[in-house]
Amino acid sequence: MDITGRRALITGGNRGIGQAIGLALAGVGVDIAFCYRSREDEAHSTKAAIEALGRRCVILKSDVAVADEVTALVAHVERALGPIDILVNNAGLIRPQPLEEITERDWDEIHDVNLKSAFLVTQAVVPGMRVRQWGRLLFLSSVAAQLGGVVGPHYASAKAGMFGLAHSYAAILAKEGITANAIAPALIATEMVSSNPRARPDLLPVGRFGTVAEVADVAVTLARNGYITGQTYNVNGGWYMS
Repeated sequence: MDITGRRALITGGNRGIGQAIGLALAGVGVDIAFCYRSREDEAHSTKAAIEALGRRCVILKSDVAVADEVTALVAHVERALGPIDILVNNAGLIRPQPLEEITERDWDEIHDVNLKSAFLVTQAVVPGMRVRQWGRLLFLSSVAAQLGGVVGPHYASAKAGMFGLAHSYAAILAKEGITANAIAPALIATEMVSSNPRARPDLLPVGRFGTVAEVADVAVTLARNGYITGQTYNVNGGWYMS
């Protein structure tokens, strides 16, 4: 399906996987909006790279775990670009910790950033998608949801919740032209992985870390396809096989 002229919102789009997805979607003709919480210089350089591809780009500093900020974000994007057709729930936070050191505060923050944010932003954009009878919802989960991963149970459970969100939205919205799918990467070569000493390429059957471009390629495929819904795409080097 040709998605030229569609508009995407990516949470956490200033670096890593979110940045790669934004550039890949821009490369196939999609206008991009993304939010970020920190590293404003990276946000502006990413915006410039997207605009260099000939697409419009809107950025906004926003905490998508806060409902009022989500409302303001979506309103800002819709004023600047128009209705949101593609949502990439990518905002994430990792905090590798020994089991005995994980506190209630750690649990709450990890779930707010990694799971609650996806619910809030999706709820904000779905009404417009239903009116237009077209939409793509992408949820960036993790192999941690399937195997436990190398961060901890707080992160694994938050990422497992992304599967539940994707499956539920897919089932509810299937007849309305809106798809919902999850992508579950493993050990992609980003700062999040390089900063975790427990992340090693020898954990993967392919023997190397994945690239952000390999994840972005899947995101573009799902944005273009109106028949795939309720699925999880495992971009994991064979660590979890299904």
